[in-house]
Amino acid sequence: MDDGGRWFADLERETVMASAALICDTEPWKDLTEHVNAIEKTHLRDLMNDVDRCQSMMVEIDGILLDYSRQRVRLDTMEKLLKLAEAARLRQKIDRMYNGDHINSTENRSVLHIALRAPRDKVICSDGKNVVPDVWYVLDKIKEFSERVRSGSWVGATGKALKDVVAIGIGGSFLGPLFVHTTLQTDPEAADCARGRQLRFLANVDPVDVARNISGLNPETTLVVVVSKTFTTAETMLNARTMREWISSALGIQAVAKHMVAVSTNLMLVEKFGIDPANTFAFWDWVGGRYSVCSAVGVLPLSLQYGFPIIEKFLNGASNIDNHFYSASFERNLPVLLGLLSVWNVTFLGYPARAILPYSQALEKFAPHIQQVSMESNGKGVSIDGIPLPFEAGEIDFGEPGTNGQHSFYQLIHQGRVVPCDFIGSIKSQQPIYLKGEVVSNHDELMSNFFAQPDALAYGKSPEQLLQDNVPDRLVTHKTFSGNRPSLSLLLPSLDAYNTGKLLAIYEHRIAVEGFIWGINSFDQWGVELGKVLASQVRKQLHLSRTKREPVQGFNFSTTTLLTRYLEVEPGTPSDATILPRV
Repeated sequence: MDDGGRWFADLERETVMASAALICDTEPWKDLTEHVNAIEKTHLRDLMNDVDRCQSMMVEIDGILLDYSRQRVRLDTMEKLLKLAEAARLRQKIDRMYNGDHINSTENRSVLHIALRAPRDKVICSDGKNVVPDVWYVLDKIKEFSERVRSGSWVGATGKALKDVVAIGIGGSFLGPLFVHTTLQTDPEAADCARGRQLRFLANVDPVDVARNISGLNPETTLVVVVSKTFTTAETMLNARTMREWISSALGIQAVAKHMVAVSTNLMLVEKFGIDPANTFAFWDWVGGRYSVCSAVGVLPLSLQYGFPIIEKFLNGASNIDNHFYSASFERNLPVLLGLLSVWNVTFLGYPARAILPYSQALEKFAPHIQQVSMESNGKGVSIDGIPLPFEAGEIDFGEPGTNGQHSFYQLIHQGRVVPCDFIGSIKSQQPIYLKGEVVSNHDELMSNFFAQPDALAYGKSPEQLLQDNVPDRLVTHKTFSGNRPSLSLLLPSLDAYNTGKLLAIYEHRIAVEGFIWGINSFDQWGVELGKVLASQVRKQLHLSRTKREPVQGFNFSTTTLLTRYLEVEPGTPSDATILPRV
């Protein structure tokens, strides 16, 4: 190799090494690591006395107010976090996502859930093709189909209108749509549009879930939506075959074409299953399952329940935040600020968990959805270049609506482990109640706790304060609250379809920001694959043992013992018979 070739090879090697560098090797990361010592010497009681600091940590965007003044950060902490974002090339990574680059490098895919809610005239390309027209082709098809079903022009096999929908899916094909449905159920506008209709979600392969979903339903008035991109997902397809049997045993096999539709890309398997391919709604490989609620995965069942105009408002809300995330300066960018604060809490302050605490019963399924989006996205131990991470990434998400959670796990977050908290509240109640003679309305009572709990976590109560309150010496340590426990508050104007879309997009982009900073791939999920492979081996063993009495073999001692005990009890049902739930 001549000198010129050697120089080029060295330059190429240096470029590869630079691209594979870990964020923890940068100066801003090291600066933040040292900065932790300064923060450890402060208390939120003192930080909250700085009015200018608190004022600078409030950001309002389109009616949503973020207050992160109760985070364990100073103004210089935020400056250092923004420098970390610059070192991580956050701006460029966001641009690459919006440009349709294959940022999901392990699967060689674009990441374009933003295209699912883009305006009709927007141009968003993947592999050189504008995908927005394809999205709107499917949305228009959903609008037309859902209107036919809701108006009664599409009827079931016996001529009856289809009033009830069972959506079959699992993981991202279930949790996101369920969250939106649960939120809209009590929104007055959405509820009025859903009057007389039911939407249920069948996810678990446990037959109990089937029994609960078909309880009280009539096959004559039920439409089943099967959601599976490949039409091969084991749990979903077993549930689909079960629902097909439920329909055909009552109405005949020919009824399946009128009572079952699909969200899938595998038209061949859809048709083989018995569903008319014309009644199949597409989505694309640039949509990850946990980011698919704005695709046909969520839009179809939700439009059947609430009507397309309501769900279009939800999509518009998400699109509003997509534009904000792309265009707003990082200092005033809700997802960026939330993402940076999460990185600070998880990786630098060492808090492994986050509590999502919506002070709205309508948001009871929000935490489970975000739990999947966050933990499946960022539960990684290697960088996007395959290098093991020398720091912790990802966080453990859990949550429960207030005030229920206060009587459950708040004890731990007040006096046990430190768990950063997200408090989510709404100025306007979906279902206001006012009782004559009460001091405040029911919603005011709820929101009193929303405003009080963050201060209780931040300030705590010292032994000196307790002694002044004449607390007996023997109880002082038991009643001491250390405080200094970080939280943030998101205050929404209301919880309608539009604001629900905004809330979803804020968290989706927040999770992406965390992954961009950590330098991981937030858009693959190889961790779910190994269990599937092992389950298929067990499935084969169960079949052989049930049908041919073959002994359990090929497993470790523990699994062999458990399987043998499980198989000791006869199934009680011949394999050539069909039995459906009796509930």
